[in-house]
Amino acid sequence: MGTIVLVFIFLTVLFLAYSNGANDNFKGVATLYGSNTTTYKSALTWATLTTALGSMVALHLASELIIVFKGKGLVPEHVIQMKIFPLAVGIAAAMTVILATFMNLPVSTTHSLIGALAGAGWIASEGGIHWGTLSRAYFFPMVVGPVLSVALAFTIYPIFKKLRKKLNVEQETCFCIGKKVLATAPGHSVTGEEFKRSTLEFITVPQTGIARQAYCRSSYSGQVAGISAKSLLDSLHYLSSGLVCFSRGLNDTPKIVALLLIGSRFDVNLSILVVGISMVIGGMVHSKRIAVTMGRKVTEMNPGQAFTANLVTGMMVLGASRIGVPVSTTHVSCGSIFGIGVANKKINLKVLSHILLAWIITLPLSFIFGLVLMSALS
Repeated sequence: MGTIVLVFIFLTVLFLAYSNGANDNFKGVATLYGSNTTTYKSALTWATLTTALGSMVALHLASELIIVFKGKGLVPEHVIQMKIFPLAVGIAAAMTVILATFMNLPVSTTHSLIGALAGAGWIASEGGIHWGTLSRAYFFPMVVGPVLSVALAFTIYPIFKKLRKKLNVEQETCFCIGKKVLATAPGHSVTGEEFKRSTLEFITVPQTGIARQAYCRSSYSGQVAGISAKSLLDSLHYLSSGLVCFSRGLNDTPKIVALLLIGSRFDVNLSILVVGISMVIGGMVHSKRIAVTMGRKVTEMNPGQAFTANLVTGMMVLGASRIGVPVSTTHVSCGSIFGIGVANKKINLKVLSHILLAWIITLPLSFIFGLVLMSALS
């Protein structure tokens, strides 16, 4: 019986990691895709590589999160040692995340795990949850993270914008097919049907006779220290996106791995490897749903705004991971994009309301799932 339970725990954690990848993998590069800096396929490849790197070094740089998400201090020790406890928590969290993914909503695996831990722990201990620990160590960072990221993005972007103008770097709009620029015009919005920014149209290229995707993209003209402003910003944008994905792998991997390490039943290095691989596979298969929501629907972004959002997200998540604070990459990332939308006075309130509603119900839903599953498996 014990071996069968361990097998199910292992498979459940793989499913949770897969669900996490499906919902989270693309979030770090959503701005690359949303600003038309690169294609969906190229953005996904970059996200996969940098997330995998973050996962591989998680044990060395974010080991504190493993301790936090084993449930120590949140539920009684005898509950943590129950073999069915990580099974119930894993299934509950995975169900919450994969359900949101199929609804095209970016939700937090961190919230899902916390709710599942609390729900399963509450029923198993007959109400013996340490509510003080829950509010101090879990709820507080979850609230502060997105609020702080909104504030930072809203504050930093105008500063970068003023710096750009002082360097005589001007914004322009290009009409492109693939990597080929057909025409450019000054400013971030241009009159004429052919220059509808962020609108995709299919046209026929006379030279090839092949219908390809045409689009408008905001860009920059000028030089910084002898380097093309466009090339420099695109490079910084790629690096900042990679930082977000690296930080996400660093932040999420130990939280999921913790379920395998409860009771020291699995090898830690093997656990990190299989969780990282499952996250990557989930992202490669199902990322498109979240890519469209975060990259195109929340707000319009030019490369400068997208770089700012990524920089804020990457630094916040990386810093929190290093000190073992359980912030949500999803909430921080979305918060940064929201902050840009507020600064830019362009934000899709309907999409924003759907995302916020998903955030609100994530924790109680996973709590209920955890409670029901722990009760059913006991």
